[in-house]
Amino acid sequence: MRESMRTGWSRRGLLRGGAAIAGVMAMPGCASAQGRRLGPGDRINVAAIGAGGQGSSNMAALTGENIVAYADVDIGRVSRSLRDKDGVVRPERVALNAAYEKAEHFVDYRKMLDTRKDIDAVVIATPDHHHALAAMMAMERGLHVYVQKPLTYSVNEARALLKLSRANPKLVTQMGNQGHSGDDGRRVVELIKGGAIGKVKEVHVWTNRPVWPQGVAKPEAKPVPATLDWDKWLGPADVNWGYNPDYAHFNWRGWLPFGSGALGDMGAHLIDFPFWALEPGLPTRVETRHTLWGGDTDPWDYKRPETLAAFPLATITSYEFGKAKGGPVTLMWYDGGLAPPTPQGMPVGAKMNEEGGVMFVGDGGTLLHETYGEKPLIIGGEAQARAAKIGQSIPRIRDGIKGHEQNWARAIRGEEAVSCSFEHAAPLTETMLLGIVAMQAEQPIEYDGVAGRITNIAEANPLLGRTYREGWALPA
Repeated sequence: MRESMRTGWSRRGLLRGGAAIAGVMAMPGCASAQGRRLGPGDRINVAAIGAGGQGSSNMAALTGENIVAYADVDIGRVSRSLRDKDGVVRPERVALNAAYEKAEHFVDYRKMLDTRKDIDAVVIATPDHHHALAAMMAMERGLHVYVQKPLTYSVNEARALLKLSRANPKLVTQMGNQGHSGDDGRRVVELIKGGAIGKVKEVHVWTNRPVWPQGVAKPEAKPVPATLDWDKWLGPADVNWGYNPDYAHFNWRGWLPFGSGALGDMGAHLIDFPFWALEPGLPTRVETRHTLWGGDTDPWDYKRPETLAAFPLATITSYEFGKAKGGPVTLMWYDGGLAPPTPQGMPVGAKMNEEGGVMFVGDGGTLLHETYGEKPLIIGGEAQARAAKIGQSIPRIRDGIKGHEQNWARAIRGEEAVSCSFEHAAPLTETMLLGIVAMQAEQPIEYDGVAGRITNIAEANPLLGRTYREGWALPA
């Protein structure tokens, strides 16, 4: 992989990635059609882009709709997502298996979007590096979109999708961070906004991810499985990497050309609630400290690694929100098994969840919750008393976390508001990904959220975008 492609620092990279994004952002109302109007009781013609793995979980929640097509580069992976080790369809996938058997299968989602004119909406559950391209192509065709988290691979892509969704307000957009629809998470937001723990100036967020390889060198290429189209899997990733099972179909999260590491994977679940409750806006300063990048084989060489292959094994990111609605807020992110100290006053027998959680530190108490906003816990008698008086102010989603996909479908039919549209998801994603930008910059970055620019290190601005492999550029 060329050095300019590894780091994103080249002028050519800025021009290619920036120009493609700028072209999309300049298009007023770029959808070619708004599609058919759907009302209560109508079945939606849904297609999947990425039908196995997480995509099969999303689509299993939508079998009450009309699944007309799906695009996936590995039909073997799709089959394994539906069946047990003996090849028998799992009970919870019977309806989806039947739907897929009736639907048309494509390898290339670009061909599916160009060929099937009956699609109303698409679910996008590919690796991160495909998200923005697939979503933009669908929205250009007037299709509603559900995009798995993180919404995009790059900061500039997140800003482009937000612009595109605002230009096409009739399109219903949803990011796949299901905790946003959960009852517990919504109660957390009510409690923080209601002042249960007083004024919050400090938040700590942690996760046990990665649970996939990171901090390791790029492995040797291996033969491509017969059922996998590796060229289509690479898609817009501008790298010439041969296939290895450490990339597809799960571990791609840890590799820089394809995924977003632990921060991109879990930030949409964990940073979501502070972002929602505190309304901090975009961060003004970000710094990431980390262990060695994959490919940096000399622990005493503090120069930038010659090859940025896998994300570091553990990171700590400090976000400063200097323009937060309620005054400046600092958010600390920990991954790779790192976590903040246990707060004083923790109930006897209770402990911070090792898998992940959030701790809001207020001037009148502390609130903790687990991943997806679950099991909120308030520390402090006065804070608990205040919390008991705070009523419900945020609508609940039918079936909570498990109803996230159906909420999107009901919103398409005009039956209720969507849970997590791009209006919320895009700036949340931008915030998360700025931590990765700071990680690559190897020093603190100061950020102008209005302009979408790094102000203290001009040469780091290409890290906000990316380059695209020939034939896979964003719509222009």
